[in-house]
Amino acid sequence: MKAAVPQLEELDLDRDVMGVPHLKAKYQHWRAHGAWQREDQFSDGTLRLMGLLWSVITSSGPLLLEEPELSLHPEIVRHIPQMLARVQRRSGAQVMLSTHSRDLLADDGIGVDEVLILTPSSEGTKVRVAAEFEEVRELLEGGANLADAVLPHTRPHSAEQLIFKLD
Repeated sequence: MKAAVPQLEELDLDRDVMGVPHLKAKYQHWRAHGAWQREDQFSDGTLRLMGLLWSVITSSGPLLLEEPELSLHPEIVRHIPQMLARVQRRSGAQVMLSTHSRDLLADDGIGVDEVLILTPSSEGTKVRVAAEFEEVRELLEGGANLADAVLPHTRPHSAEQLIFKLD
């Protein structure tokens, strides 16, 4: 957490008068001894990162992460695949995640055979391995990164209709 959260000095667990546990963090700043904040004062990104790290570290079974990049700085997002790979090698837990993040998919350690593309159709969602798409393979062979090769296949076909003119 210290590597990702600026000025974080210490994490601790505290119980309120009812015995409910609360996370608290001490941040270094202009006061000589820093200041403590409880989880209701943490940023969305800090909470998200704590939850992600906790889930990954304590998981022993399958772990499904939906868009883990939300509220996180791109520099943190770029390291998520490597972090997950290290934890997976140690624990053996199966990790699956969904994403639309270029930063997350730009990791060179992700193989084209590890990416599933979900495409909605009139008969339900179709799931295909990215390596099955000839265009994806050609783009990768031509030097494109995985994000640039895969994400066009997940884009809504009429996304440009979100832009409209008000007169």
